[in-house]
Amino acid sequence: MTNAVTFTNLSFAYPKSALVFEEYTAAIELGSVFAILGPNGRGKTTLLNVLLGLLKPTGTLRISGHMALVPQLFQVTFAFTVLDMVLMGRAKKIGLFGKPSKKDIDAAMQALERFGIDDLAERSFYRLSGGQRQLVILARALVAGASILILDEPTSALDLKNQALVLHWMERLAKKEGLTVIFTTHHPHHALAVADNVLLMLDKKRYYCGNAKEVLTDANLHELYGVPMKYLEFDYNGRSVCTLAPVFVNHDA
Repeated sequence: MTNAVTFTNLSFAYPKSALVFEEYTAAIELGSVFAILGPNGRGKTTLLNVLLGLLKPTGTLRISGHMALVPQLFQVTFAFTVLDMVLMGRAKKIGLFGKPSKKDIDAAMQALERFGIDDLAERSFYRLSGGQRQLVILARALVAGASILILDEPTSALDLKNQALVLHWMERLAKKEGLTVIFTTHHPHHALAVADNVLLMLDKKRYYCGNAKEVLTDANLHELYGVPMKYLEFDYNGRSVCTLAPVFVNHDA
């Protein structure tokens, strides 16, 4: 398999600060979904910024393809339409003072149609649901020509229905359309549901990386989060389904 991203002995420290992570190694295959997990402050977003080229690490980093960031759910100050938001992905092609061409508009509409939300093109982005907003930002990344999507906690602040919607499209973009999807998450069950491989950032020097089902074990996740986890497998609509759940125990009961 061809790798979209490869890093070897990757390390990073902010100026006059201790190392955030040291000598991490991973290979992310083209057309796969890769999840990064770790507690708050462990360095997940820093690692994404290193991959995006916003921070300079030591070690070896190879990128094969054009990357685009899909940020966490956010608010916009101005009343942009959905089409306006997607056209922002064409900014480099349009130019600073340029005007979108018919080709730009067609590309934006095709991206919206790809997600089945082209009927929302003239609606205010502000008035969309959380899940719809995330799909619009995914569309914006696609019209920028990205082959590698970087998503920072894409399901944060979303209800269960919209979490499922975003996870569905992350998996589909990889499996059906050959894009590479890299995302951070606080939800191990999301990683288990859609990721091919995962990275668990235990501390600055220690990590687990590999096949999602092999790495996302009760023991590894307990070590990562300090909370007991339970791997569950059951039948649903005639198929075997597996998931993970934290175990919260009321010790006063």
